[in-house]
Amino acid sequence: MDYADAITCLGDATRRRVFERLRGGPQSVGMLADGMPVSRPAVSQHLRALLDAGLVMSRPEGNRRLYSINPEGVAGLRDWLDQFWDVALSSFKNEVAQASAARKRRSS
Repeated sequence: MDYADAITCLGDATRRRVFERLRGGPQSVGMLADGMPVSRPAVSQHLRALLDAGLVMSRPEGNRRLYSINPEGVAGLRDWLDQFWDVALSSFKNEVAQASAARKRRSS
């Protein structure tokens, strides 16, 4: 899974909505399309893009397919995002340490 593909894929509002609806667990295309402002074929196309990006997976159940969030795909995206969080926390820690040292120098 390439994080750039995942980000690009989730750049589409309808695709994000389909992805978000899968938070509740596996669903069929019909279940996902219910209440959406797009047709079942359109939901299928969005699911294909999510599958290609590695964000969802599918499994057959009877005569339909159930779609769910792919933990591995989400983990890859999360790992990429976490690097920013790690850098931000480190920068914050350094800033606090510098401010604390400056206060100590001023009070001495």
